[in-house]
Amino acid sequence: MPEALLWAVAILLAVAAGWAWNSWRHRVSTRPPGTRPDRSAPDRSGGRRPAPPRPRSTDRPAKPRPRDSDRHDAPEPGEIWWADVPYADGTGSKVRPCLVLRADSRGADVLKITSQDKSDRDDHVRIPTRDWDPGAEHDSYLSLTEPIRLSSAAFADHAGRCDGDLWKKVRSLRHLPTA
Repeated sequence: MPEALLWAVAILLAVAAGWAWNSWRHRVSTRPPGTRPDRSAPDRSGGRRPAPPRPRSTDRPAKPRPRDSDRHDAPEPGEIWWADVPYADGTGSKVRPCLVLRADSRGADVLKITSQDKSDRDDHVRIPTRDWDPGAEHDSYLSLTEPIRLSSAAFADHAGRCDGDLWKKVRSLRHLPTA
């Protein structure tokens, strides 16, 4: 094989490895610390992932069941949830934190939360993160643009409550529906 072809193959393999590493890091970083992905949720291609193997009784002790006061079966206004949120262009979705504005038995209207710095934008506001994501290294940003309607099945895990002052500010915005 000519030397140029070997270099081209090497570069192609390096790019593919970098893409795979970045993709893996992105999936891991969008989950709350200490949680595992929901393998029964649909993947981006629309198929179903296989269920994870059941742990054997000798693997490790079972997690204690949460008290009734700790359970969050359905999202409520002012809560932050990890949910499968579709991309704006419709090409897929990702699990990300979101703030619940209004909820009913079929789903909820939410605002997306991003860890990307949006401090230079008027349509985003800083949201304290440590209260609901102890592993966060910095605050996140809440998008104040149009809310997204998610079905009840899209919600994965309750993360916490929105900061009280921020929730008052969000509720005062006329273009956003609230409970």
